[in-house]
This record gives sequence, structure tokens and C-alpha cells, in this order.
Amino acid sequence: MSPTTLPAAGPEHGHVTFLGAGPGDPGLLTLRAVEALANADVLVAEHEVLDVVRAHARSGVAVVNTDPGPSSDPHPGTGTPQLTVVDGQSTTAGAPAVRDAAHLVMEAARGGRRVVRAVSGDPGLDTYAAEEMLACAAAGVPFEVVPGVAAAVGVPAYAGVPLRDAQGADVRFVDARTASERCWTEVGASDGTVVVSTTLETVAAAAGELVSAGRKPDTPMTVTVAGTTTRQRTWTATLGTIAQTLKQAKVLPSPEGARPVIAVVGERSAAAQREQLSWFESKPLFGWKVLVPRTKEQAASLSDQLRSYGAVPHEVPTIAVEPPRTPQQMERAVKGLVTGRYEWIAFTSVNAVKAVREKFEEYGLDARAFAGIKVAAVGEQTAKALVAFGVKPDLVPSGEQSAAGLLEDWPPYDPVFDPIDRVFLPRADIATETLVAGLIELGWEVDDVTAYRTVRASPPPAETREAIKGGGFDAVLFTSSSTVRNLVGIAGKPHNVTVIACIGPATAKTAEEHGLRVDVMAPEPSVHKLAEALADFGMRRRAAALEAGDAVTRPSERRPGARRRRTT
Repeated sequence: MSPTTLPAAGPEHGHVTFLGAGPGDPGLLTLRAVEALANADVLVAEHEVLDVVRAHARSGVAVVNTDPGPSSDPHPGTGTPQLTVVDGQSTTAGAPAVRDAAHLVMEAARGGRRVVRAVSGDPGLDTYAAEEMLACAAAGVPFEVVPGVAAAVGVPAYAGVPLRDAQGADVRFVDARTASERCWTEVGASDGTVVVSTTLETVAAAAGELVSAGRKPDTPMTVTVAGTTTRQRTWTATLGTIAQTLKQAKVLPSPEGARPVIAVVGERSAAAQREQLSWFESKPLFGWKVLVPRTKEQAASLSDQLRSYGAVPHEVPTIAVEPPRTPQQMERAVKGLVTGRYEWIAFTSVNAVKAVREKFEEYGLDARAFAGIKVAAVGEQTAKALVAFGVKPDLVPSGEQSAAGLLEDWPPYDPVFDPIDRVFLPRADIATETLVAGLIELGWEVDDVTAYRTVRASPPPAETREAIKGGGFDAVLFTSSSTVRNLVGIAGKPHNVTVIACIGPATAKTAEEHGLRVDVMAPEPSVHKLAEALADFGMRRRAAALEAGDAVTRPSERRPGARRRRTT
């Protein structure tokens, strides 16, 4: 059996996978972890990792979430966690019962079910999962362990602090919450790197313990909170100055002082070295909250690109897609595809592909119905939607990704080589006539069919509307004039500190007509070029702040009354 082959669950006891979800970045889940989550019948997860792991679980999985409750251990991770059932079968039965973690895990595994017990970091280093494993072993419940990236290893890597060098210095890991006097004495006597798991309000005390044990007060130290997430923040100091550094940064005193941190002590955490190695927090849009006025389906690849720049995308649909009021024209056209009425079909949007695909499924057809028909697509996203449908487009604009760009490459009708002179053009009800007129000029007959209607979407939640108008977003990406009009219509005008990025001159003109200052314009009409342009803007803004000796801030932090940068 392959090491990654899922073992069979027993008919009575089921099977439990103890899974490390990493320190926070969803991208740090291992392939084995994703495989186990996809096959889970029940998911038991700590609250802080639930969103990370639930995205990879199959639809309908039962979820068990941690709920520390009023009498829980004040130091998370140092005792047995208490778990509360919150799956759909129990939420209507009043207050759910709180039970011991090990018993909940074993109970969930009964009846042959596969259970994934997900914890933050690594099961063997960051939590006390061994107690639950021993309980499973005693009860005859088979289990396995999927290691995760431990916080003590992953967080320094994201903070730009290597733990070892070519000389292979000693590395010690200390949990300040449970460390004994002997432990502090041993690490204090060492000249190696010390990685301390502690909290914001106790990190200075941990530094004091190391100094008392023999470490020099001028030993470099870094402290990182919310490591590997876009809320990460790192301070560089020494053992003797860390308390003053946090005070000057107005981080402490704070009601959020109990938040966990990873502190690294040693020469490899020196400020000069970290300035060169801080790859994560120096991303061009690090921590920026960017509004993307598109649906999740449309914004998926754009949001992924923004995340690669360190941004936190927030998708707000401004347009809703509905079927045409009179579907008969669309039905006749789809039947015409099958009967050989068309030489070409041209898709101008992802929504057009979706509309045709839905009609195909309604009639029991699939991509084979396109056999013998040439397919054109405007833009890479439309082409990708066709490929996902099983259709490789014959024509995609080589230049501008627009109707005009498609016409530049479209061949004129030739009665010798083209047995049929008709083109099927499924489009939105508000589409322009540019493509139709251009195709007719090239000698083609066009069946211009309304495949779907676009209507203004419902307003976003009140919290989102307030963030838009109050400057809670750092930037907004406008991909068309209609997104400008609709966003202002359903949510209000973005605050003047928000960076406005537009996909082209027409969109920028509409934004200016609505009283918005356009800060960024894409060099060509592409959503990905627009994201690149915003990243370039952020990089220049960051470089200017550093050159002037100023702190690097986000646009939203400059609005009147803005709160200081969060550290959670």
C-alpha cells in the first residue's frame, strides 16, 4: 500500500486522522492533508483552523468545532480542548453539549466513519493530541497522523528569520507557558538560536528569563504575531529593548495582549539580515483589503492573483445574471447548433459560456455537439471557461482582448471555403453592437441572441457598505463602467482614501463622472494587467515611504480617525 493510500475504516470503530493544518496560511496544507479532508465523513477542528480545512472537505461533511467555553483553560493548547457539535443535525436542539475531545473524536468515528481531527500547526509539536491518540489506541480505534508545518518553524520562515546557517548552529524550541526554571537555564547557557512560543504580553518576561539565565541583553530578537497570514506583523529588537519597542509601537498595553507570538532569539534574527530576507511582509499589497466588484466565479483567478501580492480580496457582486425573458430564441439557436445551421459560435463572456452550457445540459447535450463548428472566445477567462466545458476555442484575439480585437483576427466569409455563412452570437441583453456590425461587414450572417440578462445585484451587507463609504477598503478594482455605476448604486461611493483602479479609459471616465479619483489604470484591458498595475502602484508607494524614512502603511490607515494597524 502506498504511504498516501487511505486505510480502510473499520466497520465498528471507523478511522481517525490527526491532521496538522499549519500556522495559518491555507497554502501550507500538505497534499496528504487535502487528500484526507476530501475523504472525511466527520471534521473535528479547532476554531482557528476551521476555515482553512473546511474548504477542502466534501460537501455535506459533519463538522465539530472547538468551543472553549467559560471554564476553559486560560492557556490554549496546554490542556484537553473542549469541543462543541455544530453540524446541521445539532444546531436546532438548543444549547449543544460540551464534551471531552477524545470521547467526541471516538464517538464521531463509530459506525465506520472517517474522522479528521484538525489542529493548528503540527499535532506533535503545537498541540497535545497525543492524549487523544492514546484514547483511540485504548479503545481500538485505528488512527494515523498527518504532520503539519509547525508554527515555530513556519512563522520564522515567513518573517524572514532563518533558524540555521552554514555553521549549523544549535536550535532550541521553548514554550514559555510551560517552561521550567531548568529549561530557561539550559537555553540561556546556549549560544544557539532559541524559538520561543509565547504571547504579546508575556514576551518581555520571556526575554527577561533568558537574560537572567545568561544571554546578553543586546542579543537580537524578533517577535511575530499572526504569522503566515496577511495580518502578520514583526518587530525587531533585542532581549533588553523588546518591552520598550512594543510600547513605542503602541502594541502594548492592549486587550489583545494574549494573542500568541513566535519570538526568535539569536544572531540570525538581527535587523540588518531581516531587512533583506523579509519576503512576505514586503509584498507590494501586503495586508491591503481590496474590493473586487465581481461574483466569486468571475473573481476566482483575479482574487488568487491579488493574494499572491499579499492582498486580502473581498468579492462583492454588482451584477446578477438571469435567464432571458423570452427563451425561445435561445432554444432555437441551440437546436441550430446540432442541426448544422452555423459555421461559427462566438462567446464574448464567461456568462455566455455558462448560458449555453446550461441549455446543453437541459437538452442532454455535451461538448460533442460543437463537432464541426468553429468556436471563438473573447478573452482568456472566456477561453478557460470553454476548456472547462471540454471545448478548445479555434480563435482567441491575438491582440486586444475585446470584441474589436476579435474582429481584427476574424476571417472574412469565403463562399469557397465556408460552406455555411452564419454565426451564432449568444450575448448579454446590454451588449454593444460592435461585434455584430463587424461580422456583417466581413460578409457573415449573424444570429444575435440574448442568452442572459444582467441586472443590478442586491446590496452587500451593511458592514461591507460601511467599509466602502468609510474607507475600510484600501483599493477597489473596477473592471467595467457598469461595475462603477452598480457599486455606487448598491453600496455608495468609495471613500477618498481608497485607491481606485480601472481597467481602461472608458471605465476611468465613468469613475470620474461619479466623483472618484482614478489612481491606477491597466496598460491594457485585462483584469490580470489591472491587478499587476495595482501591485506596481503599491510597490512604488512602499518604496517611497521607506526612502522618506516613514512607516509603511495601508491607504485605509490614513483616513481620519483610522485605528492603528491591527496585530491579530
